[in-house]
Amino acid sequence: MQIATTRDVLRNAVAGLRRQGAGRIALVPTMGALHEGHLTLVRRARAEADHVVASIFVNPRQFGPKEDLAAYPRQLAEDAAMLEAEGVALLWAPTVEEMYPAGFVTNVSVAGVSEGLCGAARPGHFDGVATVVCKLFNQVQPDMAFFGEKDFQQLAVIRAMARDLDLTLPHADAIIGVPTVREADGLAMSSRNRYLSPEQRAAAAALPRAMRKAIAAIVGGANATAALAELEAEMTSAGFTSVDYAVLADAASLAPLTALDGAPARLLVAARIGGTRLIDNMAVMPALK
Repeated sequence: MQIATTRDVLRNAVAGLRRQGAGRIALVPTMGALHEGHLTLVRRARAEADHVVASIFVNPRQFGPKEDLAAYPRQLAEDAAMLEAEGVALLWAPTVEEMYPAGFVTNVSVAGVSEGLCGAARPGHFDGVATVVCKLFNQVQPDMAFFGEKDFQQLAVIRAMARDLDLTLPHADAIIGVPTVREADGLAMSSRNRYLSPEQRAAAAALPRAMRKAIAAIVGGANATAALAELEAEMTSAGFTSVDYAVLADAASLAPLTALDGAPARLLVAARIGGTRLIDNMAVMPALK
């Protein structure tokens, strides 16, 4: 596996992959601190493309002033070994100065799908995501890109950006969402799970349990507002400090719903336990009649 830390080396390496044949190149963007969820993305990419490029970049533009940028885990050597073992051809691991050279002033902002949920709780977050992902797409020019559905709103933002900016490498339909990978107790895998103490980690399993219970109630005809209130109460009782949001939303637009309307929906939740903010989402499918 080749490792590129400058744009010139990256361009030459990608050109080399292209010269090997007409095969497709897949991009798997990450911020490192890899776990089985990331490796699942890599395996899916390898199954659908001829060459896989992974990126590791802790993007400062998507962190707020009081968020965990400084503490975010960084383990480049360990991550690189994991990616090489999975057959990744090229790792793009730029510095902040390489990604955002002196004088950088451009911002990519996606309205609509970015404005509620985590967008409301983390102002500027999705501008940072859209800006860095747009740059990654331009730098690597992959035929397709793979993202985890755990960050469901992020996936919607990236697809909207690709569609609105007429990106062709990859185009919006080639941005592929991969189902969330979960621990044995149902908790969605996340690099931030390592922040949890053993007691907090045990309590965190209440999040997916409460979500599944709320979904069953809503699909069964219960009032959605009441079901979501019960979800929040269960999580608070289990030890969560607060719930940023628990929303039933249209799966395509992410517009909030008060009841199922026959179209695919999504239950999205963000909550804090101790100093750690966890997010999760699950599909909500109307019951067949």
